[in-house]
Amino acid sequence: MSEELQLHEQGEKIFVSIRLRPLQDKARNRICDWECANNDTIIFKNSLPERSMFPAAYTFASIFAYGQTSSGKTYTMRGITEYAVSDIYDCIERQEERDFVVKFCAMEIYNEAVRDLLSPDSYPLRVLDDPERGTVVEKLTEVALRDRDHLHELLTICEAQRQIGETALNETSSRSHQILRLTIESSAREYAGAGNSSILAASVNFVDLAGSERASQTSAAGTRLKEGCHINRSLLTLGTVIRKLSKGRTGHVPYRDSKLTRILQNALGGNARTAIICTMSPERIHVEQSRNTLLFAKCAREVRTNAQVNLIMSDKALVKQLQRELARLEKEMRSLGSASVKGDTAGVLREKEKLIGQ
Repeated sequence: MSEELQLHEQGEKIFVSIRLRPLQDKARNRICDWECANNDTIIFKNSLPERSMFPAAYTFASIFAYGQTSSGKTYTMRGITEYAVSDIYDCIERQEERDFVVKFCAMEIYNEAVRDLLSPDSYPLRVLDDPERGTVVEKLTEVALRDRDHLHELLTICEAQRQIGETALNETSSRSHQILRLTIESSAREYAGAGNSSILAASVNFVDLAGSERASQTSAAGTRLKEGCHINRSLLTLGTVIRKLSKGRTGHVPYRDSKLTRILQNALGGNARTAIICTMSPERIHVEQSRNTLLFAKCAREVRTNAQVNLIMSDKALVKQLQRELARLEKEMRSLGSASVKGDTAGVLREKEKLIGQ
């Protein structure tokens, strides 16, 4: 069996990386128990006797941000999104033989309710199962982008709409999970026959999770406490799904126990390439949660996905290509007619008939 065929059948492992946030100014005097030994290894300095059972080092040979509250997930995802969008548009501009349509939608999951970040209305949206498209969010706004500047405008709107709040650990703590989705469709500029009229389609999700937190550390009460309970419950489901997937697809995987895992089902264990950035804070007060983050990362890198090229073979795609080809032929006929006014009229007519025949 060839190596390529084995890779296709076994799937591709999730790409996992760790980001250790530098100490903030107000935490400079706190004790730090974690450090990066090199590009692949994070070391626990083990200065606490009661933590002697912790593994001393975690190695990762290796977009999705996971980690405790105030560990830098939103900051990281802003940079990742900016660089990824730039790469996507650079790639589009190099593909001169294809036409591209880029669409954008954005949602947040706040207290287990899904909300459209591009709409001023705050009512919750329903999550439905579509036989063709899988899990979809009903009535979610999707905008066709004009250019990359248009996308940056929409990202600013999303940032302003997202639920944030102040806790004892973070002045601007994200109180919801945010999912930004770009859908890119491309087709050949020139018609190449019914057999080659398919559209290539792909989606990329930028997921910024709210951070796991302990009420004793965040001093949460009232609304903040309720938010934290919903956040932790959905992250617990995510962890359970990852553990189940890391052991193979035998048995029930509880995707439907949370809106987050239900919406991201395909990205976690289906037709996708997935990267997870696990962020952690080095202070000793976060040592238990940092360890849990690393255990999540170890499980995540054992999960296999199976990415495939998405071809849309439909009558609509064929009609769209034929319409473009007809417009191109009409343009050629007009230019041919204007260039041949002084030439042989019969020859011009024959050329036009030939084009119409094609």
